[in-house]
Amino acid sequence: MHTTKDPGQLDSVTVVPPNVTPVTSVSHDAVTLHGLHLTSSPSVTDLAFVVGHGFTNHVRKPFVLRVLERFARHGGVVALDFRGHGRSHGLSTVGNDEVHDLAAGVSLARDLGYRRVVTVGFSMGASIALRHAALHDERPAAVAAVSTPSRWWVRDTVAMRRVHWLLEQPHGRLAARALGVRLGPPWRITPPSPLEVVHRIAPTPLLIVHGEEDHYFGPAHARALHRAAGGGGELWLEPRIRHAESAMTPALVDRIATWLDHRSTDEGSR
Repeated sequence: MHTTKDPGQLDSVTVVPPNVTPVTSVSHDAVTLHGLHLTSSPSVTDLAFVVGHGFTNHVRKPFVLRVLERFARHGGVVALDFRGHGRSHGLSTVGNDEVHDLAAGVSLARDLGYRRVVTVGFSMGASIALRHAALHDERPAAVAAVSTPSRWWVRDTVAMRRVHWLLEQPHGRLAARALGVRLGPPWRITPPSPLEVVHRIAPTPLLIVHGEEDHYFGPAHARALHRAAGGGGELWLEPRIRHAESAMTPALVDRIATWLDHRSTDEGSR
């Protein structure tokens, strides 16, 4: 049995671990970002997955790294710590300015020579991936959003009430720093939510993946985004799956990677 923090055993066959190289990039608004480039074969530069982690996570957390390593079976992986997280500089804006960070990851993947670049985000990273695909000039070849909120200010679960305590209360902000997150000031202007912009992602292929047992954002968020996409996206509601990277199984990562690979080709996007 797998716990929610463990994607489980990879397979019974021998697998060569990917090459993992530290990378650095700078966002459009001049924030230095540190992360990892994973590849099973340095000579293969067809497909890259640019992965955006969730709030309080970073790319070297064991359960995040296991997800990155699984994606690396299907292509190259570029994953940067979002600002205010891990080894990156700057202060977290909890999804607003982090669109620049994901764009920096996409640019880095292209600079590394990858022909097709797709994005996949988890939780906060999923909201960032949706807004990047909808609003940024250099769009990915396909995008997957896993465990994404559809809107801001969600307080209808115990888990999200804890998150808002971290964000809004003085003691909470100190606790966030203890968790490794350096928070910026509250938003002065509320950015458009994923629900408000998801219709702009088409014709870029869009996959929305959500656990039926997600304890942060219920499945209604995924259904609302799927409706708002106007038929331009595909929805997977996964039984017995909870929230974001810590809930991922090897099989689910493989399915997402295969979907992104197929749909990012000229033939698969038709």
